[in-house]
Amino acid sequence: MEVTVRNKDSLWYFSQLFDIPFVLIEKSNPKLDAKQLNAGQTIQIPGYILSEYIINKEDTLWKIAIRHNIPMDALTLVNPFVNHYSIQAGQQIFIPERVNDLIVTDVDHYTYEEMIKAINQLIKVYPFITAQSIGQSVMGKDLIELQIGMGDKHVHVNGSFHANEWITSAVIMNFLNQYALSLTNNQSINGIYLLSLYIDSSLSIVPMVNPDGVNLVLNGLDAAGSFHDEVQILNHPEEDFSNWKANIRGVDLNKQYPALWEKEANRKTKSPGPRDYPGQQPLSEPEAIAMADLAKTENFSRVLAFHTQGKEIYWGFKNFEPSISAIMVEEFARVSGYAAIQNLDNYAGFKDWFIQEFGRPGFTIELGSGVNPLPIKQFPAIYQESLAILLASLYL
Repeated sequence: MEVTVRNKDSLWYFSQLFDIPFVLIEKSNPKLDAKQLNAGQTIQIPGYILSEYIINKEDTLWKIAIRHNIPMDALTLVNPFVNHYSIQAGQQIFIPERVNDLIVTDVDHYTYEEMIKAINQLIKVYPFITAQSIGQSVMGKDLIELQIGMGDKHVHVNGSFHANEWITSAVIMNFLNQYALSLTNNQSINGIYLLSLYIDSSLSIVPMVNPDGVNLVLNGLDAAGSFHDEVQILNHPEEDFSNWKANIRGVDLNKQYPALWEKEANRKTKSPGPRDYPGQQPLSEPEAIAMADLAKTENFSRVLAFHTQGKEIYWGFKNFEPSISAIMVEEFARVSGYAAIQNLDNYAGFKDWFIQEFGRPGFTIELGSGVNPLPIKQFPAIYQESLAILLASLYL
């Protein structure tokens, strides 16, 4: 919600008026000097939207403010051109309305376009969330990184490295929404108030690493564009793409990293396909390159890669992992009920490379159980398990 500064207004006053933490208003307006506001400047107030209201015959602004449980000056602020003493029936004004519900509610068939729509909606309501493109997929889709928080503890979470694991993108986006909602409404999640976590940590999210593959799984050949004939051949004789894991060129993005890549390449399929092909060389695919470059640039304290399925957490790689990883995974396992597994005979993944490259905690988290793609009916249970892990990743 946007408001216009008046003489003697301040961000602190707006914080009190709308009952929003000062730091969230400050972070929602990064280009403004909080100590030198000028009349006429516009300010973003997070956690609110403006709703239209038509004046009734018996209305006064005071009655409207009481009816909607908002301060009179909040109503005045968003209606600067309305004369308090001469409002008329039929006149339109705006009501500042606190957002009390989740925006991300449609979690089924979670395509790239659905994710982008949700991102735009979230940033409009919660402008303290920032977004940037870290690269592009093979087909030219922007790979979006979202950030929330301001602390020195840099936590990174990603989803949908594998196309048929698209439910992980919906989980991550739902968490981002609940996080922002809890901040603006001073609500706890699982008994934890998140403002202190927001101040102490910075959360980086890449909710969909493999957008081309996700759309192929969900929309079929129509999503393949100029790769139509190629993916049809690679998936032959199947017309159903629901089991496709790779990117649009048939490369498994989670077997693309120089962490025993040669060992993995020697025992996996030697040509592109729906799954398990590690590519002709490490980091051959733009999606994998973008994720490696992001990790090198942003100095993450820890990374969590969300996959499905198995209810397991893999946390080691050839003893490169630091001792703190064992403590962290014990907590992740405790709050989620998942099994902690240190070593796995499976290499060249993003978390493997991160642990090897930086010597910091990295985790591959296999959400849910069953056969991929997991049915959407599992979403509520999967989300609660994921939520516990995500919160723990911020407070540990």
